[in-house]
Order: sequence, then C-alpha cells, then structure tokens
Amino acid sequence: MTEQTNPIAINAVDAPARTKPSVYPEPFASRMAGREKRPLGDLFGLKNFGVNLTHLAPNAVSALRHAHTKQDEFIYVLQGRPTLHTDEGRTQLSPGMCAGFKAGTENGHCLINETAEEVLYLEIGDRTTGDEGTYPDDDLKALLVKGNWQFTHKDGRPY
Repeated sequence: MTEQTNPIAINAVDAPARTKPSVYPEPFASRMAGREKRPLGDLFGLKNFGVNLTHLAPNAVSALRHAHTKQDEFIYVLQGRPTLHTDEGRTQLSPGMCAGFKAGTENGHCLINETAEEVLYLEIGDRTTGDEGTYPDDDLKALLVKGNWQFTHKDGRPY
C-alpha cells in the first residue's frame, strides 16, 4: 500500500484547479461560470480548515450570497477590485484588503467582479460538521454532512 505524500511547498498559481466548477445544483451551478478555485489546503492534507486560491473572471461571482451557521470565513484580495456584497450593501475591495465573516451572524456575503480586470483572492474557512448555509437571495439551503454539502429548497425538498 502506497502512502500519499503531500508537497512541502508549491507556487499557489501552479496548483491544480478544482475539477468540478461548483457543488451547487442547477440552476445555481451555471451561475458560477468564470470562477476557478485551486484548493491549496487539500494539497497539504489539511483537514480542519480549507484554503482556496480563487480566480474571478470579469462578471464572475465567488458564490451565491450566503451565510454559515458554524463556519467562519475569511478572504484576502491579492489582485483586482472585487465588490463585496453583504447585508450592509456593496463595498469595493482592492489588493491587500481583507474581510471576515463570523459564523452565525446570518450576514449574507459574496464577491462580484464588476470590472474588466481579473480578480485573485484567498478564501479560508473551517470545516465544522453540521454547518448550514443559508442563501437570502435564492431558494436554497445547504447542510454539511461528512464533508459533503447536501442542498435542498428552503421548504426542505431536495434538488
């Protein structure tokens, strides 16, 4: 039996992109066109939290606007000027800016690239079992079960 070895260090932009562009069911998955995630934490075997290097093409979004019940999230902008959309409104970010989203606040958030330039940012989040995602703008609910997201309509019907 061969044991998988993780790299010591890599150039983040050389990490393989996630093969499945989105875990959302349709009609939501297709709205993630222009987003590419490179799961950096997985390359090193990290289990307690995830780290993604995420690229947004012009007009792309990071995710559906969402909030987590148990997962803290953090983003750090490396390149470009994405718009952060939260319950408080819209805020343009620039390289070097960061934002955090505390679990349980119900503050829906996402990034939108409303510019003609590319956006590159780091996203970090924990992997707390039993986390739920709420989507204030869409008929969608999510539940993290054994590391996988399960999606339903807000009334509980499965997708």
